[in-house]
Amino acid sequence: MKNEQPKLPKLDSIAELHRQLGLPGPRHPIISLLDATNGEIDMSRLPGGYISGFYKISFITELKGKFRYGQGYYDFDEGSLLFTAPNQVVGATNNYQGNKSYSLIIHPDFLQGYPLATKIKNYGFFSYAINEALHLSEQEKSTVHAIYNIIGEELNSRIDEFSHEVVIAQIELLLSYAKRFYNRQFLTRKVVTNDLLQQLEELLNTYFERDKPASDGIPTVKYLSEQLNFTPNYLSDMLRSLTGLNAQQHIHQKLIERSKELLSTTNLTISEVAYELGFEHPQSFSRLFKMKTKLSPLEFRQTFN
Repeated sequence: MKNEQPKLPKLDSIAELHRQLGLPGPRHPIISLLDATNGEIDMSRLPGGYISGFYKISFITELKGKFRYGQGYYDFDEGSLLFTAPNQVVGATNNYQGNKSYSLIIHPDFLQGYPLATKIKNYGFFSYAINEALHLSEQEKSTVHAIYNIIGEELNSRIDEFSHEVVIAQIELLLSYAKRFYNRQFLTRKVVTNDLLQQLEELLNTYFERDKPASDGIPTVKYLSEQLNFTPNYLSDMLRSLTGLNAQQHIHQKLIERSKELLSTTNLTISEVAYELGFEHPQSFSRLFKMKTKLSPLEFRQTFN
């Protein structure tokens, strides 16, 4: 008989989260700001792993020990932002025991009726790994702290018809700043980014030189991210900040580069070139080639005759 893995508990409501932490019920059933900066909230009461039913943006204000980032340990020991989205697995780790933090908990229902309900799904950092957290400078920490203070004031005192709109506006502002700060992090984390483009180029070159496309298909963003030890979203966002192209566009760029070599230096048919590059259907290759070069593969080959 097969041993089944125990199912992780799911915390669907903010009220349930408060109960797990031994806190009074939230003032608002679908949004809460947990202030764990004074040590009065014992985050270790939460399950070691659980499925979250809400968005969570945690601002770490005090960190014990250095923070692991990518393949090493870096500065910004205090002051980082962590993002999780509904239906993701959340759990405490030894690295975070005893940290002081603010945690903004947002149920998806709080966003309904506002453009942010859709827009929030486009922020890639909600799918970053824990070791891809946002590390804040002193000035950035002050900015984030101010936004959390405004949200806290609205949730704890100013209960009126404008409160919802004010909090939504502050969440949007926080996410916009996070996007800006991540772009700064991509550009300043030289230990991580200096060799990224070279590693990516070598990885793609090796993939094509070993004829892996013919057997394994076109390289995927998932494959590249696993080889480079990043999550797919983080890799794409970091590449976009460095080159203006995401990971999928880098793959397409390499496909076009390789296809031009085959079309200009071999007698392979268009279909054979397509299969050599990992396409299941020659039409898909021809569409991509024309979209990127404004010429069909045959038209491109004829320019060499």
